[in-house]
Amino acid sequence: MTQHSDSRQADRPTGRQADRPTGRQADRPTGRQADRPTVSSAGNRTLSKAKKDKNDEFYTQLVDIENELRHYRDQLRGKTIFCNCDDPFESNFFRYFALNFNTLGLKKLIATCHVKSSIAGAQLPLFDMEGLKPEGKLPYAIEINAVPDHDGDGATDLADVEYLLRHDANSSRPLEGDADYSGGDFRSRECVALLEEADIVVTNPPFSLFREYVAQLVDYGKQFLIIGNQNAITYKGVFTFIKNNKMWLGIDNGGTKWFRVPNDYDIQTESRKKIKDGVKYFSMGSVVWFTNMDNPKRHDSIPLFKKYSSAEYPAYDNYDAIDVARVADIPIDYDGVMGVPITFLDKYNPEHFELVGSNRDVGQDPSGVYGRGSMLHGKETFKRLFIRRKTGA
Repeated sequence: MTQHSDSRQADRPTGRQADRPTGRQADRPTGRQADRPTVSSAGNRTLSKAKKDKNDEFYTQLVDIENELRHYRDQLRGKTIFCNCDDPFESNFFRYFALNFNTLGLKKLIATCHVKSSIAGAQLPLFDMEGLKPEGKLPYAIEINAVPDHDGDGATDLADVEYLLRHDANSSRPLEGDADYSGGDFRSRECVALLEEADIVVTNPPFSLFREYVAQLVDYGKQFLIIGNQNAITYKGVFTFIKNNKMWLGIDNGGTKWFRVPNDYDIQTESRKKIKDGVKYFSMGSVVWFTNMDNPKRHDSIPLFKKYSSAEYPAYDNYDAIDVARVADIPIDYDGVMGVPITFLDKYNPEHFELVGSNRDVGQDPSGVYGRGSMLHGKETFKRLFIRRKTGA
């Protein structure tokens, strides 16, 4: 439990309340189709570029999926799961849900893919699926309502999934796309219709389209559990959802995560590259789970022990808040606004702290000059979240 008293004391330092950043409500997506970015042929070009860009081709390992999903088993039961960036021939998300379909008690599993994966065949052997023409495999949608034990071995395995896809004409169908988006694009009308049918979306979306992807999920009121770069915390739009308690971090955000990449993926930093059994992996740095599904971690208290002193906690040059260099150093007796590293969000308990704002790319620049953040001793600080302790916390 956080070490501090149960109420605010009159002699505690507080900071000026009037100067705290408040955020632009106008920047928050509010409607459905009417409020989305204008669709045009440029949308197709954008997604095409993103899909061709090797920087978007990261394939999540099964162990990372298992480590996170195990915390949400009760919330998955009886639900329709949508993996809308997932070719089943390479996706470990599809593999996880297909193999655990009966154990998790899923109602339905839907997967869609946009283009052929560079590592297709990694999880399932390549084969013709019933219901699709050989030349029409891509893009396509797969819908599974049950995974019977076809081989009679008493367990659901990849052989059962393969048999189902080979012989059940109702399990797969091609995606045509529309005038604005090509088949399999998460923004296309076909995929939006599948999204409306789903309860929970779980996937690793293209990082280059992360803002738009998240906005769509929130717009349609869907539960989700997705992987993204930690820096997305301060993206304009994304942070608004976090600040308004519509999105937070998952549980397994620590340690190094290795993603499978195509063999021709250029990794210039040796420490971020490894090859195991002939397979290339890349660690892109700080990667976290974003979700709006409740989990035990967001109700934990941060163990705090340090007390405020003006010498140890300097105030910003251009904003009435103190700088806290490490999350563990948050003072237990300061009630004003504090600037903390973005890693704070991994410890954030909304019952104890209020997210006031950010000093990066969210239209809440404390200096009043867009593009410039909080200054400390004449130098701009790293990315910071502005927080304040809640009354009684």
